Amino acid sequence: MIPTKILRATRVAPVAALIALGGLTSTPVILSQQARAEGPASVADLAERLAGAVVNISTSRSTGGGASGRVPLPKLPEGSPLQEFFDDFFQDEPEQDHEPRQAQSLGSGFVIDAEEGIVVTNNHVISGADEIVVNFTDGGKLDAELLGVDTKTDLAVLKVDASKRKLQDVPFGDSDKMRIGDWVMAIGNPFGLGGTVTVGIVSARNREIGSGPYDDFIQTDAAINRGNSGGPLFNMDGEVIGINTAIISPTGGSIGIGFSIPSALAIKVVDQLREFGETRRGWLGVRIQEVTDEIAESLGMEKAMGAMVSGVIEGGPVDDGSIQPGDVIVEFDGKAVENVRELPRIVAESPVGKEVDVTVVRKGQEETVRVTLGRLEDSEKLASAETKEDKSEGEGDVVSSAAVLGMHMAALDDELRERFEISADVNGVVVTEVDEDSPASTKGVTAGDVIVEIAQATVSTPKEALDRLEELKGQGRRNALLMLASKNGELRFVTLRMD
Repeated sequence: MIPTKILRATRVAPVAALIALGGLTSTPVILSQQARAEGPASVADLAERLAGAVVNISTSRSTGGGASGRVPLPKLPEGSPLQEFFDDFFQDEPEQDHEPRQAQSLGSGFVIDAEEGIVVTNNHVISGADEIVVNFTDGGKLDAELLGVDTKTDLAVLKVDASKRKLQDVPFGDSDKMRIGDWVMAIGNPFGLGGTVTVGIVSARNREIGSGPYDDFIQTDAAINRGNSGGPLFNMDGEVIGINTAIISPTGGSIGIGFSIPSALAIKVVDQLREFGETRRGWLGVRIQEVTDEIAESLGMEKAMGAMVSGVIEGGPVDDGSIQPGDVIVEFDGKAVENVRELPRIVAESPVGKEVDVTVVRKGQEETVRVTLGRLEDSEKLASAETKEDKSEGEGDVVSSAAVLGMHMAALDDELRERFEISADVNGVVVTEVDEDSPASTKGVTAGDVIVEIAQATVSTPKEALDRLEELKGQGRRNALLMLASKNGELRFVTLRMD
C-alpha cells in the first residue's frame, strides 16, 4: 500500500489524516460534464494581473565539508610513531575535497509591499538557508534578507532591495469571509515550473492536520504540488486569502487535497515579523485538556464545550489563583470557547499585557475573572515547567486505606512517599494498587498516582475520597471527575464510571 503523505516540502503523515478529513470511500463520485464545466468563465485577466507579484524562492545551504566517501583522518595517540605517516598521506589529498557542498531548494512566495520590498513565504522553504534569492517571472533576481520566521505557523518574511527593480504587490483579503464552494486560484512554482496557475474551490475550512498548535487551514482542491509552498491562494477579487503550505498525497503530486494558512491568521504574524523580527503572542499560563461528555456530565454542564485547565504554570499570569486546575474556560475576552483547539489560538492572537475577562465553570457555577496576559514563552520551556501545587495535609484520618472503582487507596505518609518516589509538594490520597479490567485501569490510573481532587473537591484521606464518591452518587451522578497528580506533581483529569 502506498503511504499517504502530508507534505511540507517532503514531510510525511499517516493515512489516518485522510480518514480524519472525511474518510476514504471505495466508490468515486463522478461529476457530470455540465457540473465540471460550471465555474468562472475565465481567470486569464486575473492571472495576468497577479502573476508579477508571485515569486520563486531559491535557497542554498552548506551541508558540511568533505567529498562523498572521503576517508576521515584517523585519531592517533599523542606522540604516536605512525603520526608522521598519516600526516604525509592526508596532506597529499586534493584541496577541493575539503570544500563544503551546497544544497538547493525551491519554493514560492509573493510580494505584499512593493515600496519596502517585503516578501512572504513559508518558513520550511527557507529553513537552514545560508543564502536566499527571490526570482521574478521576467528572469530577474534579488538577494533577500530574512526579517523573521514563525515556526508555529510556518511563516517567514523576507526583504529585498526595492530600489533595484520595480516591484508589484498584492493585498491580503479576509479569509473569514470565504465560504465552502467559493472559487480560488493558486499561483506558484510546482516542481520548479514557475508561474503556474491552478483553479479550484474552497473545499473545507478550519482543518486540523496536526502541523502545529494553531492549525486552522483552508482546504482546497486547486492543484498544489511540491514547490507551491509559500505561494498565494487568491479569491476572485485578486486578494490573498491563504498561503499554500501542505498537501495530502500518496505519490507526492496533487490529488486535490491542499491546505493554506488563512490570511486572518497570517496577517497578524506577518505584521509582527515585519515590526519586531519575531512574534509576540499572548500567554495565559495554563495547561489544558479536552472537555469530554463524561467530564461535562460530572461537572453538571449541559454540553461538552470549552477547555479544562489541567494545570497552572508556576510564575505565569494566572499563578495568583484567579484560574485554578479543574476550571473549564468557556469564554475568553468576549469570545466563546467551543473546544480545546480554539483557546490557544484566541489567546495567542491577543496582545501581550492586555487585561481580559475569562469566564470559567468552577464547581458547577460560572464565574468571570479578570487577568492580564503575559508573553508566550518557548513551548519546550513551557512543557518542562512544573505545576505549582500547595495542598494542605489532611487531618483526622479515620480510614487509613480503602478500595473503590478498582483503586486501592491509602493515606499518603512518608513510607508511601518514599516507596513511590512522590515529591514532597504533592498531597492527596495515593493509589497503591489498581485492579485489572477495573474502571480505573481502563482509564490509565496506575499505582503511585495521587488523587488530589474528586469533582473539584480536595481530598486528603481515603475517608474523604469515599465520602465524596458517595455524595456524588447521592446526587445522581454516574461519573466521577478525578484530578490526579504524578509523582512529580504533573496534573491530569480522568473520569470514572460509578455504575
